Amino acid sequence: MEHYNVKIDAFEGPLDLLLHLINRLEIDIYDIPVSEITEQYLFYIHTMKELQLDVASEYLVMAATLLAIKSKMLLPKHEESLEDEFEFEYEEDPRDELVERLIEYRKYKEAASDLKSLELERGLMFTKPPSDLADFSTEVSPERRDLDVSLYDMLGALQKLLRRKKLQRPLPTKISRQEIPIEQRMDEILRDLQLNKGRRSFFDLFPRREKDHIVITFLAVLELMKRREIIVEQEGNFSEIFVMGKE
Repeated sequence: MEHYNVKIDAFEGPLDLLLHLINRLEIDIYDIPVSEITEQYLFYIHTMKELQLDVASEYLVMAATLLAIKSKMLLPKHEESLEDEFEFEYEEDPRDELVERLIEYRKYKEAASDLKSLELERGLMFTKPPSDLADFSTEVSPERRDLDVSLYDMLGALQKLLRRKKLQRPLPTKISRQEIPIEQRMDEILRDLQLNKGRRSFFDLFPRREKDHIVITFLAVLELMKRREIIVEQEGNFSEIFVMGKE
């Protein structure tokens, strides 16, 4: 017979399980019958194990805590001597810490429930869609959008460029590699745009066929787009991409 380990989120943790038991058994949270609550809690733990459900370690820690509290509650109390008859000494209840944790957890659980109710109420409200107020506004010439193409368009153009340059085939000559700083290439692109009336085809920005130069040029174009120092436009899908310098 095969066994399957299943994890469920019916309870959010051991404190949630304890609150469930307290509410079900109608127990006063300030006067918890530790023996009874421990028995019920362990019953749930054993049932989860029988059903092959994963029991998180925090549930087992709480089980050990309940057993420890139960043991302390069963210890006999020392009889007070006659000398201390009129002296009052507070004896800490072993349940105090657990009760404080349960009250704190219940407070946040109730707050979460209230917020959930507000979310559901807000979900029933519908807002009016924005109205077209163009007839009431003065005519303003539309501004040119800085990013008319997406990154996917740019990557598609780069792939087309690589096919044009046929970089897949090795060059017949040996070329020494020369690192080009991206800032330097950005300045070169801006100067190139100025010399060509501020507008160039994307492919014209790649005069050299070395792969390193193409990569650094492409990154420089992306960085200029990010800084909004250039405008990249494309009239339609699959059409040529143009790069323009901003005034």
